[in-house]
Amino acid sequence: MDRDQLDGTGRARWLTGATVVDGTGADPVADRSVVVADGRIVALGGRPPAGADVLDLTGLVLTPGLIDAHVHLGLSSDLDRMMAHRIPVAELAADVFENCRRTLESGFTTVRDTGGLDRGVAQVVADGRVPGPRILQCGPALAQTGGHGYLGAVWEDPAHWPSHHVPGLTALSLVADGPDEVRRTAREVFRRGADFLKMCVTGGVVSHFDELSDTQFTFSEIAAAVAEASARGTYVTVHAHNTAGLRTAIDAGVRCVEHGSGIDEGTAALMAARGVAHVPTLAVAERLLTGAAAAGLPAHVGDRVAGILEAQGEAVLASRAAGVLVGSGSDYTGPDQDRRGRELLLRSRIESPMAALLSATRDNARILGIADDAGTVEPGKVADLTVFAADPLADPEVFDRPGEVVVVLRAGRVVKDTR
Repeated sequence: MDRDQLDGTGRARWLTGATVVDGTGADPVADRSVVVADGRIVALGGRPPAGADVLDLTGLVLTPGLIDAHVHLGLSSDLDRMMAHRIPVAELAADVFENCRRTLESGFTTVRDTGGLDRGVAQVVADGRVPGPRILQCGPALAQTGGHGYLGAVWEDPAHWPSHHVPGLTALSLVADGPDEVRRTAREVFRRGADFLKMCVTGGVVSHFDELSDTQFTFSEIAAAVAEASARGTYVTVHAHNTAGLRTAIDAGVRCVEHGSGIDEGTAALMAARGVAHVPTLAVAERLLTGAAAAGLPAHVGDRVAGILEAQGEAVLASRAAGVLVGSGSDYTGPDQDRRGRELLLRSRIESPMAALLSATRDNARILGIADDAGTVEPGKVADLTVFAADPLADPEVFDRPGEVVVVLRAGRVVKDTR
């Protein structure tokens, strides 16, 4: 193999010795070289020539860079204190940037932020001024008056809700009622640089004024957002728990469902027929059951999540059986967001470690629309790679131990190496 043909400078880097799980669904291959140049994978296999730049990963397990399709990096501080204006902007920014760093060092090289993060953060991370993963973001989510995503106090004038935003840093949601207002708000979100739209179409666990059984936004309101997203060449994803809200959103043309605890056999079949993806979020449900305070949330939130973890597990199986594309998301909020891999562990218990890994790599890349660049270890893909000290397919508990992630490459650059 002629090294000079692998990149314009002749300085290809050879990652050697690792067992490679390429994210395509193929069996792992031991001692397989991965050749990287100009930030991309250019070849697999072979032996490095004399004098080559070699990164020796002997005894380690290399996978595609992990992808978390449901994050809230803009909600990296105690949520109650954030909403009460009791945290200075400097501290909010420090918490956001710290979670960006932790996320990357946990092996997650791409995330999709589904409400709360301003594109300013995504930009400084992309520019390399703050360590973090590639970030796709929706800016503020769309919420109806008093709906999920609106966390103003009961005594607070709703007109003051935008005062909780910090331009360039955080913005949880914008409120819209009626198709015309939804259309205008969607355009405003895109003006702010959103990559896609997020709507809250049912009640939620972390809500002040609704129940999980509530439906939110009408067909015409959701369809207005879908039309605006389509005009931009992108899509709408929805926070949804109950079946009624799910079906209204699916009928209106959304392309992805977050959580989906109400997905049953019939709803899954409809999703499969319409090409609607599903991103479960088991990790946050488990965390809220064991202690809402760790997520920066009031204790009563734990009472609302009872049954959600089991329901989401059943929804995963229903989606799989119907042929729905199933991704993976953690949905963590609060300061401690570095154990995103727990989502893969929980999914491994429902399906298999390989299925969990594929959801968090190949399938998430498809859902995010970046499959040409990410999600698998193949020539031509961006060299986003995660390297484990032990085999997570043999012991899925490894997914839940960030310290087992010993090497991370983002676009071919080593951003963590603790070998």
